[in-house]
Amino acid sequence: MPPLRRPSKYTDEFRRDAVDLLRSSQWPINQVTRELGMSQQTLRNWVRAAERQTGAAATASGGDGLSVADTDAEIARLRRENAELRQVDHVGG
Repeated sequence: MPPLRRPSKYTDEFRRDAVDLLRSSQWPINQVTRELGMSQQTLRNWVRAAERQTGAAATASGGDGLSVADTDAEIARLRRENAELRQVDHVGG
């Protein structure tokens, strides 16, 4: 017998609308999830499920061709680069 899962507190319609909002807006995922009162990981999971369901390389960042994972990696890279530049500017300035 498979383990019992607790019922989702989100409707299928809410899930679709949240994914659509993230894809169509220019908002970062943390802003969308804050506005909706949910976790970032939950929305990431929904986006990945939607991508698998459609079979397309759907994007969550307003049509720039990057997946959620790629977008997260790019944000992390840019934050590191920004921190490095601030240190160089602070030392040189």
